[in-house]
Amino acid sequence: MTRFNFLMARVLVTALALSALWIQPADARRGGSFGSRGSRTYFAPAPTSSSPGNVAPIQRSMTTRPTTAQAPAYAPQPVQPTPGSRFGGFGGGLMGGLLAGGLIGGLMGHGMGGFGGGMGGGGFLMGLIQLALLGGAIWFVVGLFRRNSANGPATTRFPTLQSDTGFREPAAPQPYTSAGPAMPNISITDADKAVFERLLIEVQDAFGHEDYSRLRERTTPEIMSYLAEELSQNATNGLRNEVTATRLIDAQVSEAWGEGASNFATIAMHYESIDVMHDRNSGAVVKGDPSQPTETTELWTFIRDGFAPWKLSAIQEV
Repeated sequence: MTRFNFLMARVLVTALALSALWIQPADARRGGSFGSRGSRTYFAPAPTSSSPGNVAPIQRSMTTRPTTAQAPAYAPQPVQPTPGSRFGGFGGGLMGGLLAGGLIGGLMGHGMGGFGGGMGGGGFLMGLIQLALLGGAIWFVVGLFRRNSANGPATTRFPTLQSDTGFREPAAPQPYTSAGPAMPNISITDADKAVFERLLIEVQDAFGHEDYSRLRERTTPEIMSYLAEELSQNATNGLRNEVTATRLIDAQVSEAWGEGASNFATIAMHYESIDVMHDRNSGAVVKGDPSQPTETTELWTFIRDGFAPWKLSAIQEV
């Protein structure tokens, strides 16, 4: 390899690394799946239009795991993106695999996909052109895929409740039978849906203000312990997570069932919020954009004991 080609290869690798960092939006969003869904804690929830894939069961829970005889036979588990990475999923796997394969192949003298020659000047420049064209094509496809996912077909929108809550019912019955223990299904009323939306906003706001009292009123002791642990870790690290302007965009009932005197409801919540991490002393922004809301889809499970109010009992990543 000539010195010129070696320098060009280093420039290309550096440019790719910097571009990967540049395209990742920074936010302070909480991660992980934790809490309890009663007897269905370790079983995947039913899919919805907002969460159509196989959502992994809860990872952190105080609920006793089922015995081997009761253990669920899971469907193929989704590949989880690297924690903290905004480059996972379809775009990440395709882009990362092809770029890495093409780059390494070019540097080793094999060109890309059989096109172009070795590391001679013309072959190397051809490799650069192929990488640029491939990158542009992939980003176009990924951008189109994301736009279609974000917009969704117009026919999926249904009349919403008062105050435009965003709750809707599926267009047709979901062809799904819960893998969890058989439990009687329950009906979710408009009043219940309004409560779920209110809890989404109030829990987010209480967390952003580090209001332990309000969190305790709206969550189960287990969920409260996890949220308090995260708030404590933030404080120890000199950080404060501010969550404001939470707005429900869309919501759909995944499962709703009864267990003894308790009722459970798992809801796919698609919402936006301004999620920013600040330096605790200076107030400087460490992560996130205070002027740009980010969208999130999570499964929130609520529990109600008898005639007591609904409370948040679990959060799952989608």
